Amino acid sequence: MDSTEDRPPRSGEQRGGEPRDGAGAEASKAAPRPAQGILRRSFLGISAFLAVLAVLAGRLFYVQAIDPVGRAEQALERRRRTQVEPALRGEIHDAGGAVLARSIQRYKITVDQSAVTSFSRIRGDAIEEVSPEELVYQLADLLDLPDREVMESLDGDSRYAVVAEDVTPDVYNAVMDLGAEFLYGEAVSKRSYPDGSVGGSVVGFLNSEGAAGGIEQQFDADLAGEDGERSYEISADGIRIPVGEDVNRPARNGKTVRLTIDRDIQYFAQQQVRARAEELDAEWGTAVVMRVSDGAVLALADSSTIDPNDFSDADGGDFSPRAVTHLTEPGSTEKVLTAAAVIDSGHSEPTTEFDVPAQLRIDGELITDSFEHGDERRTLAGIIADSMNTGTVLAGKQLSRQERYDWFRKFGVGSPTGIELPGEGQGLFAEPDSWDVRQQYTILFGQGVSQTPLQTVMAYQAIANDGVKLTPKIVDSITDADGEEEDRPAPEGSRVVSSDTARKMREIMEVVVTEGGAKEAAVPGWRVGGKTGTAEAPADDGSGFDGYTTSFVGMAPIDDPEYLVAVVMHRPQGEVTAIGTTVAFSRIMRAVLQHYRVPRSTTDPVEIPKFADGHGDGDRDGGQ
Repeated sequence: MDSTEDRPPRSGEQRGGEPRDGAGAEASKAAPRPAQGILRRSFLGISAFLAVLAVLAGRLFYVQAIDPVGRAEQALERRRRTQVEPALRGEIHDAGGAVLARSIQRYKITVDQSAVTSFSRIRGDAIEEVSPEELVYQLADLLDLPDREVMESLDGDSRYAVVAEDVTPDVYNAVMDLGAEFLYGEAVSKRSYPDGSVGGSVVGFLNSEGAAGGIEQQFDADLAGEDGERSYEISADGIRIPVGEDVNRPARNGKTVRLTIDRDIQYFAQQQVRARAEELDAEWGTAVVMRVSDGAVLALADSSTIDPNDFSDADGGDFSPRAVTHLTEPGSTEKVLTAAAVIDSGHSEPTTEFDVPAQLRIDGELITDSFEHGDERRTLAGIIADSMNTGTVLAGKQLSRQERYDWFRKFGVGSPTGIELPGEGQGLFAEPDSWDVRQQYTILFGQGVSQTPLQTVMAYQAIANDGVKLTPKIVDSITDADGEEEDRPAPEGSRVVSSDTARKMREIMEVVVTEGGAKEAAVPGWRVGGKTGTAEAPADDGSGFDGYTTSFVGMAPIDDPEYLVAVVMHRPQGEVTAIGTTVAFSRIMRAVLQHYRVPRSTTDPVEIPKFADGHGDGDRDGGQ
């Protein structure tokens, strides 16, 4: 057998097992050395580690620095707890500072029963655990409630249960300081109206939807104030983080609104209007008391009005001052506007004479008076004093249609007065080109036109104020929570007639009281002037007329007027000659003059003849 030693060497080998030089070099290149492999693996590992580290660093920068989805803010929001601090609604005062409306802050304490459990809270430098049983005793002591009642309110699975109502602010704060995150407080503002129905429709009220009616609604933004809030952070176990965010934005309480309304005058006027409305079984009555010099409204009195504390049974018409919102035909009070227009236009004087027939037929229309008389020669003052429709048309027809319209518009007919109360009526006053043959004359004595009692008052205010008409004022001042009073500049007035015309009209109105059909309007001790009004009341269904609207508007002292009073009755029952408002006017005006200590008159009333010399009966009382 051949031995191993005798076997010829394989290709590429030498004897003795050593490789040949060429083949050995190639073999040594194909097989890596051990040190080089280790270095390569280390390099790859370090590179991968650095790559991962770079990715993590980039992600960390992306999350914390760029934070496109607000993760930091989201985390803060999860830790943040916010409590609203309600603002206290401002007060409403009368002219003398008497409170007509105030808010009493109260809270309702509620609980999420499903979250009731033991909790931790910080007391000083220590953290203490509070069990539900311990919380019951602490709550019962603060709320002055039986332990069992409190325990029952916390026990259950409701997310919302009431623990206590009508809780004062100090007790509410003490309950919140207990640190139980499942207890909540709901602010409940209780509005109180100390004088009840005195000026109720003027003040307004609050309902479930917020401010409604009167000053409460008109000045809601000022009265409401601005709620505050307090934010702080808690940990996952419900404990407040001492070094966390603590932001406190205090509430800013509402402003105080002081009215021009005088509570005493308001009360007296309401009593008088109510008594007269009940006496005449009228649908409603209203009165306005105003200071002439600045248009300040001292009373807006209705025969029935709301009590803002409880208005559940109030009539729909009681929620707003009728003198501001209700429209009626003014009737003969409008004759003063006609007379002022013809005097200021230079067509007539108070003593200008007119031949007044028993009945006036003009352009096919028949105009009559409320009392029978023959053909008479009357002065303009006598026409107004006895409230003659016929004579007023004769005087007024000296003005063209457009002039009549323009003059009435100057007096404010057909335009809101601008009083700062919601729902003011604008009135109805058609353009002259739409007047029919009759209306062009009837507007001269207050028919075929409708306006609010306040609009009528403002026309008379212009005459009382030497011919300058102002904007009625019902808010005297607004003061913020820091006691700073806001500047409330009054709008400039507009001149309607000259001061000389205004003086002549006041003299005519004094004759209405001293010699005409309004003798019951006199106020002993003071010179008074004014004008009666009686108009047919349109039926609610639009089918014609149903009853009357009677009124009287007057001023005193007539030689230098300081106050205006108007009284209106809608659909009073009785004879037309007995349903007027002059007595109620006299009583209210006397109370006003005495209340403000207006000196008594020391001069005699003016005397202007009602008839041309030698004609007519100077003792006859005219109509309404």
